[in-house]
Amino acid sequence: MSEKKSALLALEDGRTFRGRSWGAEGEACGEMVFNTSMSGYQEVLTDPSYAGQIVCMTYPLIGNYGVNDADAESSRPWVEGFVVREASRTMSNWRAEETLDAYLKRWQIVAIDHIDTRALVRHIRDRGAMRACLSTVDLNEESLVARARASESMENRELASAVTCERPYEVPAEGEARFHVVCYDLGVKLNSLREFARLGCRLTVVPASTPAADVLALKPDGIFLSNGPGDPGSMTQVVAEIALVANSGVPTFGICLGHQLLGRAFGGSTYKLRFGHRGGNQPVREEATGTIEITSHNHGFAVQAGTLPADVEVTHINLNDNCVEGIRHKGLPVFSVQYHPEAAPGPHDAAHHFRRFIELIEQTRAMR
Repeated sequence: MSEKKSALLALEDGRTFRGRSWGAEGEACGEMVFNTSMSGYQEVLTDPSYAGQIVCMTYPLIGNYGVNDADAESSRPWVEGFVVREASRTMSNWRAEETLDAYLKRWQIVAIDHIDTRALVRHIRDRGAMRACLSTVDLNEESLVARARASESMENRELASAVTCERPYEVPAEGEARFHVVCYDLGVKLNSLREFARLGCRLTVVPASTPAADVLALKPDGIFLSNGPGDPGSMTQVVAEIALVANSGVPTFGICLGHQLLGRAFGGSTYKLRFGHRGGNQPVREEATGTIEITSHNHGFAVQAGTLPADVEVTHINLNDNCVEGIRHKGLPVFSVQYHPEAAPGPHDAAHHFRRFIELIEQTRAMR
């Protein structure tokens, strides 16, 4: 790791942070966000939901346990840039296969450390997530701020098409295949697919743009709408197809972006949160039981509760800001949650939603 190379992070409102370059050299622009997880940096890097974003980790020491192939949540890292307080110079873990610094260099991810990440996070909490530019080649504050202001905003930005699979593929069940689930890959994490496979599901993963008719022609027992990046308000055609899926009578389960798209498919609206929810410590209450789960989050948009029709009820709310965390259709076998029940990294309080979906499939099958 270089001792001398400098790097500069510039925000669109003019705030700048100078630090040390690590990872790859170069320049990257994206929405500046932060994640509060204490571990799981490799899962964060490889979560497709972070496409188009520069991520700051609030935990101060990052990289100490290295990286390995088993912990990747997709085929590559998707973050535009990476910001930490201190990048570990060494790794110490029996599972480690590569240092984080070497991993970032290999994937051409620009990174910076030795900055005051507490000040950066407080600034984002006060001012909101905003465009930023991270560079090791242009260390002029004025020009880098201008480049941040000229970069693309996350609002009205469609990114699912950039992270989805190119063609359908199959994931076998672990053991006997009891059900067939079609997954709309909006930026799916591998652990979601693993959870379904463990529950006896054979999966067909399809691109985000797949027409509903093609999905229904596969005669699935259930349909899963995955997590993913970008503004759900920009995905008009995908929403139209999801509306057809949701109204087909096939059990449907959405998480994160899939949840937001379902909300829009039923006639609701979505809006951009001030700085989003990203981390593993979000308290969510289930309205029917009062049960509170500590949940993993990664989203910058949410469903507007007051815009949902009467036949769609809010099932979960966030106790930090009261935003919608779950919905259920009263007459169709459809439900969704905003958070990540696959939780890689954890916590695992919400893993039961996968079993809940399987139970819904079984109930629907029994009624036919």
